[in-house]
Amino acid sequence: MRTAHESAASGVAPAELVSPQISSSNLLDRITIWLDEAKAEDIVSIDLAGKSSIADSMMIASGRTDRHVGAIADQLQRHLKEAGCRKLRVEGMQTCDWVLIDTGDLIIHLFRPEVREFYNLEKMWSGDRPPEQASH
Repeated sequence: MRTAHESAASGVAPAELVSPQISSSNLLDRITIWLDEAKAEDIVSIDLAGKSSIADSMMIASGRTDRHVGAIADQLQRHLKEAGCRKLRVEGMQTCDWVLIDTGDLIIHLFRPEVREFYNLEKMWSGDRPPEQASH
């Protein structure tokens, strides 16, 4: 598992999701800054390249309460749209225990701390997982 800063520094970011004004190499850095500005906690980035076909990268962060998770999600959606993200799907805004923001090649999970601990996505995705087999 890598920190968001390490992932961003390595240039892991999908080019198709960003406008010409924001390079793909700094998308993860930008998201980390936006999450930090929204007072998100325990921000981590996981490189999924070669581990899954669902995305190239995953970010996970926590909010203190359901209202905080919802506010983080709202701010992040606004920033992503302003940055030119074309595909943006959001799930979980009704309860805000776990909000998923899918930009296409990047998935962002926002959790309340106890929900994050229960699902423990960091452990599931950070280990040495065998590569997915291409379907024939």
